[in-house]
Amino acid sequence: MSRSTRAAGRRSAPRASRSRHRSQRARTTSNAIGLTLLSALIPGSGLLMGGRKKLGAFVLTISVGLLLIAAYVGLTRRDSILAFAVSPRQLLIATAAVVVLGVGWIWIVVASHKLLRPVSMTYTGRLVGSMFVGLLCFAIAVPTTVAAQTVMAQRDLVGSVFQSEGNSKSATRPKVDNNKDPWAKTPRLNLLLLGADDGVGRTGVRTDTVIVASIDTRTGDTALISLSRNWMRMPFPEDSPLHKVYPDGFWDPKLGNVEQPEFYLDSMYDNVPKAHPGILGQTDNEGADVVKLAAGAALGLDIDYYMQVNLAGFRQIIDAVGGITVNVNYRVPIGGDYGDGPGSNTAKKPSGYIEPGPNQKLDGYHALWFARGRYGLSDPSRQERQRCTIHALVNSVNPATLVTKYQQIASAGKQVLRTDIPQEILPAFIQLGLKVKGAKVTNVDLDKNKNFPTGKNPDYTAMQEIIQKAIAPKTQPVSTPSTTTTKKPSSGSTKKATPKPAVTPGATENLNDACAYNPSQTGN
Repeated sequence: MSRSTRAAGRRSAPRASRSRHRSQRARTTSNAIGLTLLSALIPGSGLLMGGRKKLGAFVLTISVGLLLIAAYVGLTRRDSILAFAVSPRQLLIATAAVVVLGVGWIWIVVASHKLLRPVSMTYTGRLVGSMFVGLLCFAIAVPTTVAAQTVMAQRDLVGSVFQSEGNSKSATRPKVDNNKDPWAKTPRLNLLLLGADDGVGRTGVRTDTVIVASIDTRTGDTALISLSRNWMRMPFPEDSPLHKVYPDGFWDPKLGNVEQPEFYLDSMYDNVPKAHPGILGQTDNEGADVVKLAAGAALGLDIDYYMQVNLAGFRQIIDAVGGITVNVNYRVPIGGDYGDGPGSNTAKKPSGYIEPGPNQKLDGYHALWFARGRYGLSDPSRQERQRCTIHALVNSVNPATLVTKYQQIASAGKQVLRTDIPQEILPAFIQLGLKVKGAKVTNVDLDKNKNFPTGKNPDYTAMQEIIQKAIAPKTQPVSTPSTTTTKKPSSGSTKKATPKPAVTPGATENLNDACAYNPSQTGN
């Protein structure tokens, strides 16, 4: 072959390539826009149709691979997802990955449109195409930004509320040897729930809400035990240094057998650390550790961890989840003060009332007063409303709420929550929480009339017997054929309008029944 022939062959090759390229781009503007949309839905397809076959095949393979991996992990590796969701380091990596994927997706859409648009376009066609591509890029950028912000909100929440075991101090927290299965040797986990009443105009911090959640780690069945705010003589374990200071419980014998508000349960959180700072050793929250020890000794339980909520900020969490739905069986006061007791202000009447009615949707402000209101009402009725509030909050948190309002929930949570639960066991805690959401939640009646008609001298030994009986493993009854079925009423059921049977003192009561609509109740 002569030199001129080879040169002619080389010159003719580009013309053939340009011809194929023009044939691929001999499309109308509407076709190009449709194919650009397809390239956004199936990343890599637009590059393939535009002639960049190797690059398009690579991008398409990566896209399909990522989808398959996500489906596999989501369906089979829930444990890995839970561990990932509570690791600040991995959440930071996830944020970077989301941003990179979003930017890459936008680049693919723009590059695909450039390859797919006609060679010759009118000004109107170019304008329409550019506007459509911009709209697609915006549609990708918005969820990408929201996803990145949500991941960062989760990282901020975990880092703010939950400290690693090595970076936090507790005088009462158990030592965990197996972070992957911390409940291996723990048939029941006992969690102390504290509501700290440190609002404007009040002196110090009082725990007006003290509830112990005793959770069966195998089934998730949970028994809620409410402690009255005015209990005196709260005991301490014999091996605690506080037992030497208060051998007969938290009270002052010099004052005699009278009501001693500064020695109530709700005053321990603030008063004991002030009177005996550092007595328990190194701790990040001495008040919570004091209440943990006392509550455990009083109820005969080993309290593992605490979760403290600032009641003034509790309304933020309720608003973040979009409110809660509860049954209001009697008028619940908003505000009001007797003018006596620790932290009380000037005596005044309630500013209003939450009126009775079934399935009432309450915002944060009214939900807080539904749980706290006590003017003219009994402490047991207040405790029951607090348990129903927790029950309603758990039931109101669904996947749709988490997706749409998670940033608000996380922002509120990091401002109002304190706990000694270490980061290392958060995945196991989340799994246990999922069990609790689908399991039976009951209330343990400690028999107020018999065991603590007043707060001066509660019968803690009798309460311990009730609790041990309530949480003891139940034997499975022999099933018998039945021709009828009974549907349990939900917490928002309106069918239970007749007076419910009285609960036997010391027995357990399902919270679905306890929180059902029953207008015959008076709250007294």
